[in-house]
Amino acid sequence: MAKDNYFYALGRRKSATARVRLTSGKGVITVNDKPAEVYFADSKYLLGKLTQPFVVLDQLGKFDVSARVSGGGHDGQLEAIRLGIAKALVEVNGDLKATLKRADLLSRDPRDKERKKFGLKGARKQRQFTKR
Repeated sequence: MAKDNYFYALGRRKSATARVRLTSGKGVITVNDKPAEVYFADSKYLLGKLTQPFVVLDQLGKFDVSARVSGGGHDGQLEAIRLGIAKALVEVNGDLKATLKRADLLSRDPRDKERKKFGLKGARKQRQFTKR
């Protein structure tokens, strides 16, 4: 059994985690063993965001992407995959790091859901005040 030559990276966003493998190929993107067009069938806008690291580097169609993603919603999953692709491209060639950093594709978005506090209905929502 021949070992595939691939580059691996991990991307996270909110509660979504994506494990991305990058191999040389024709530009096929699969997410959880489904084509990206099927997995993100809701919006063409999401597919445009998914290929953003390749468009910035002008390498569209040179790499195949295989991603395993879990947790979160569609937008969070997509941004986790996008971060994973950008990190894997840096693994391929370290000279691309400056270009991807300028395009703000290598930074993780730190915003997350605030935890629920005890005695409250949510993170900050309280019961309605009544005078009597």
